[in-house]
Amino acid sequence: MNTAAAPDTKRRALGKGLDSLLPRVQPPTPTASSHEADSGKPREIAVELIDRNPFQTRSQVHESELAELAASIIANGVVQPILVRPQPNGRFQLIAGERRWRASLLAKKATIPAILRQVSDEQALEITIVENLQREDLNPMDQARAFERLATEFHMTQEQIATRTGKDRVSVANFMRLLKLPVNLQAQVESGQLSFGHARALLALRDHPELEKVAGRVVSLSLSVRQTESMVQNVLNPEQKTKEPKPEPVVDPNVREVKDRLQRALGLKVSIEDRNGRGKVIIEYSKLEEFDTLLEQLAGKN
Repeated sequence: MNTAAAPDTKRRALGKGLDSLLPRVQPPTPTASSHEADSGKPREIAVELIDRNPFQTRSQVHESELAELAASIIANGVVQPILVRPQPNGRFQLIAGERRWRASLLAKKATIPAILRQVSDEQALEITIVENLQREDLNPMDQARAFERLATEFHMTQEQIATRTGKDRVSVANFMRLLKLPVNLQAQVESGQLSFGHARALLALRDHPELEKVAGRVVSLSLSVRQTESMVQNVLNPEQKTKEPKPEPVVDPNVREVKDRLQRALGLKVSIEDRNGRGKVIIEYSKLEEFDTLLEQLAGKN
């Protein structure tokens, strides 16, 4: 007797990337065009026949990145095909690969390799969201809004969102909490003035009248996340107020590189205090054996 549970036809195929989103569409009546669209093989499509994805959730694409990608496409072509769906008017609508398509326009390419798929509006939206979430350079607010759309428009739980996108559930929850910040602070996170870590620390003050004042000081003083957390605690617990944080000193990259090289070479903690080319090097040791080894390295064995 077969005791295996019957498959749940409503359950989404989770955690398998973009391809897992596509097979759920019932194929249209077999014709030459639909067969070509479902074959999965890329074909060259005129760049000018492709329309932008109306479901795009990514708010920012840096022009410098597009220029670099366009230069690469001129030299090497488009390595990975884009994903499009055919339209009744003979044109095509972009589903995934907007940067490649825009860079191809910039590179004045006549055609671009594309895979045709028959998908619904709902699936086109879902594929777009998941593709964007798989990018490492997506800003925190775009990630938060994408998670929110999956939750509201597809009625997914945070656990389902995490599984579908390959993220940790706690991370999904933390990103979605960013949407509780005031709109102007969300804009600062989006622009990079405030990092994800800064925003998480400031969330503790989301209902506090000092929130925007604290955020302004974080930006103006270039405070670290740890310093921001300390300032937030000072506001929440004024009776236990700690010393006012100061901006972290700017370290010359060349000095930092030398310090790192010395630490690797000596195996000891090294500090360099430099002021306009004058200063001192401090090498710390915790036991005599380390001092003896250091002496041999600096003076040589006799």
